[in-house]
Amino acid sequence: MYLVHAHLRPSAQAGDLPPDVRALVYGCARPEDGVEHVSVHDDPSSAPVLGLFLVTDSLARAEATATAVCTRLLESHPAFSGWTLLRAEAPLIVVDGQ
Repeated sequence: MYLVHAHLRPSAQAGDLPPDVRALVYGCARPEDGVEHVSVHDDPSSAPVLGLFLVTDSLARAEATATAVCTRLLESHPAFSGWTLLRAEAPLIVVDGQ
């Protein structure tokens, strides 16, 4: 299982993320995408981040799948009109002292 963070940029006229954004992501995922869980990080001081936990055979495939799911989300829901997917990548974890 891989965690991929999808960084979004709202349009100039966009408001907050829709309250049902997790359900919208699940609705855009296909069974073969392997989306197991979605988390939402909606920090008002930065661009929203969706965390997608995906069951797949490689990190590259997980990042490509997260990109595809988020692209479908942004293209299919009016609430995301003008939004942009900045990147979808696995987060790097910094361990203190290493």
